[in-house]
Amino acid sequence: MKKIFAIAWKDAIIRFASSSELLFFIILPVVFTFLLAGGTPSGNEENRIRLLVVDEAQTAISQQIIEELEKSTAIYPEVVARDEAQSQFDERRASAVFIIPAGIDIASLQGGSAEVELLQQPNNLNATIAERAILTSIRRVSSAISAAQNAVKVREEKQPFADEAEKQAYFETSLDLAQSIQEEAPERVTVIEGTTPDQVEYDPRANSSAGQLITWVFIPLFGISALFAYERQQGTLRRLLTTPSRKATFLLGTISGQVVMALVQMLLLVGFGILVMKLNWGREPLALFFILLASALAAAAFGTTMGTFVKTEGQASGLSIMFGMVMALMGGCWYPLELFPTAIQNAVKILPTTWAMQGLLDLVLRGKGLVDILPEAGVLLGFAVIFFSVGVWRFRYE
Repeated sequence: MKKIFAIAWKDAIIRFASSSELLFFIILPVVFTFLLAGGTPSGNEENRIRLLVVDEAQTAISQQIIEELEKSTAIYPEVVARDEAQSQFDERRASAVFIIPAGIDIASLQGGSAEVELLQQPNNLNATIAERAILTSIRRVSSAISAAQNAVKVREEKQPFADEAEKQAYFETSLDLAQSIQEEAPERVTVIEGTTPDQVEYDPRANSSAGQLITWVFIPLFGISALFAYERQQGTLRRLLTTPSRKATFLLGTISGQVVMALVQMLLLVGFGILVMKLNWGREPLALFFILLASALAAAAFGTTMGTFVKTEGQASGLSIMFGMVMALMGGCWYPLELFPTAIQNAVKILPTTWAMQGLLDLVLRGKGLVDILPEAGVLLGFAVIFFSVGVWRFRYE
């Protein structure tokens, strides 16, 4: 066991001898995961257009207008002070600013003297959408007032009011009734959503996290071949013949050390997915560890086999990157596999990346558990057995 640990520790020292290795171990995987996922999610992301609202009136009418804006499916209001709104507008951080000046109340609407302000960025589609939403909200508020005014007019024609107080009370009662009827009015547009399921299960965050994890972990594991080539070039393997160390000890130390480092890298990327990307990687921890371990063993086995064919360290490094990139692309790590033709989807089942990606997406995207990922894990372990067998059989000291 001490020999195995010593070999693994030696490989780790060689790998991280240069601080630039951290760039490929964690920095670049995190950056690519973040960028391909579209940035950091903010929980329930708001798809509506932001509209800055300055409420200087602070009246019941201005509040009703804002409440109507909040019901819009196109924009959402953000109430700020005038200075802040003007600053964001000048810096082009806001498409439009809606200003409700002081004096906007029921009396001004009744008298037709109410005026509001709207600042819009030129040639801006979001500003145009905001204008339409504002007009709709004002129309809904003013229509209730118009209905109340008509009710007062009809009543006055039939029976004059005793005084202005009675007239105002009647108006307010009619306004409340009009607003209540408006709230209870049925929608005139019926929205029917399609029930046909999407054939492509895709979440940019989940696909990016799983795909980049496989890409950046498989390439170094394929690089086990470079370790073997390096040891042969340096003559280290020949020296093993003069020591009590057996071939199995050297292989187990080298492979287990790389697999452990791969698992550490995987767990770091999973942690990034949980904390930053808000992905539910931790829902089935046992299943997650099982599929990660099976994936690492399959990749390490492929690297072991490749190491028995290559002659130089440079050749091994180049082939590791090439095979890693091609397998990641064809295995669905960069694009959903469902976008490929059916023939390609069937052909790429011979790649370990395909099964690793499928297993990870079953956990993080489809909400499955340990039993559901056993077929993918079984295939990956099958890859490991086959490639390890070939690699050990073909292993040579020179």
